[in-house]
Amino acid sequence: MISHDRLYIGGELVEPAGTGTIEVINPFTEEVAGRVPEGTNADIDLAVSAARTAFDTTDWSTRTVAERAEILGRASALIQGRMDELTQLISTEMGSPSGWGMFGQVLAPSMVLDMYAGLGATYEVEETRPGMFGPVVVRKEPMGVVGAIIPWNVPLFEAVMKVAPAVVAGCTVVLKPSPETALDPYVFAEIMEEAGLPKGVLSIVPGGREIGEYLVTHPLVDKITFTGSTAAGMKIGAACGALLRPVTLELGGKSAAIVLDSADVATVVPQLLDAGIMNNGQACVAQTRILASRSNYDAVLDAVTEAVAALVVGDPLDPTTQVGPVVAERQRERILGLLDAGRSEGARVTTGGGRTSHEKGWFIEPTVFGDVDNKMTIAQEEIFGPVLSVIPFDDVPDAIRIANDSQYGLSGSVWGSDVEEATQIAKQIRTGTINVNHFAMAFGAPFGGYKNSGLGRELGPEGVDAFMEKNALSLDPAAG
Repeated sequence: MISHDRLYIGGELVEPAGTGTIEVINPFTEEVAGRVPEGTNADIDLAVSAARTAFDTTDWSTRTVAERAEILGRASALIQGRMDELTQLISTEMGSPSGWGMFGQVLAPSMVLDMYAGLGATYEVEETRPGMFGPVVVRKEPMGVVGAIIPWNVPLFEAVMKVAPAVVAGCTVVLKPSPETALDPYVFAEIMEEAGLPKGVLSIVPGGREIGEYLVTHPLVDKITFTGSTAAGMKIGAACGALLRPVTLELGGKSAAIVLDSADVATVVPQLLDAGIMNNGQACVAQTRILASRSNYDAVLDAVTEAVAALVVGDPLDPTTQVGPVVAERQRERILGLLDAGRSEGARVTTGGGRTSHEKGWFIEPTVFGDVDNKMTIAQEEIFGPVLSVIPFDDVPDAIRIANDSQYGLSGSVWGSDVEEATQIAKQIRTGTINVNHFAMAFGAPFGGYKNSGLGRELGPEGVDAFMEKNALSLDPAAG
């Protein structure tokens, strides 16, 4: 068992202010995998103070973008050097299959760091424009102290998504990880320190909702960035609105994959499984609504059902496992309730539909629902588990309508042999990211959602812009 008795604050491991502890439970064994101190408001105060001091009194915010970005390149190499350790640690914390986690949980964060390290060579913080009376210099300045709150599903990836662009911008960060995944942030802190991040630029205080709320409204914090549920994001957005505090919210999703009649079903379905059930279905971008035309519906449903039924469910540390347990017992019970809702509203379970036979572990059978109407609960609510709904459409306009008939707008995909047709359809889907004949995240492009999927964008240069204030400096007309 991994045990930590100190918190990483201001670049040091310090005694926590309180006596509470967080037990990280292995969702496969249901046993304690680790223990860390539970952060308190006093710990947040100390962390924010360290971040404030580092921003206000050191040269951190005035270093060149390239100098700061170099740290991220070194951090990427250090993550890759500890890839096996981090993969196993995160799988132990939250049940991600290690075969997928090697890429999704560890290599992907390294790739994001590399992207931002490279961006340091081209990101401009000043631009001169013509003004009414003379030149105007448009300047980007770091916002200051950032409060970053991340979820448990891809913890290292989310930490990097927040910290890396803030580092490029010249901000300082107080990171609050989820209690379910409170172990891997200690490794991340070690890596960032070894990469050369100055003391005070990053502090990490794990804890629950209460200290997250305290961080959001802390008077010395300048910016909030949050990834998590839409319900929590709305509360955070409201709190930041009352304070006129800048906020980025990356929230839920219920993404649609449109399978056109021209698509090769045998080729598409394995990719749909990767896109829909990755990380045990615990991904905000998961393609969980599969749309197929009525004329092709049975073929698509049968192929998806057969493929999902064949998935290997088991120990997340076994490299052959494709689906592990969900993160917590409460999550399993919530999913079971949604499966019951699907059946009661008339959807047909074609495979799965309940708990597995494992004696231990918070497992859900990989499940496919057929005969799904898009108005059903299982088609509208984010399930966050290994559950797919196959929905029929009448024609292409109907497919577009169904895809857009959602409170969310985070991701999506269109599949068909006519690339031009698929691309034109993709352009009509109201969502932050959309893929044609593949599924991926483009780390150099903006990522975020429409509607209840959030506010603002992460990744790419837009991710750095989110941590920058814009200042217009009008120069003396007589001087030019």
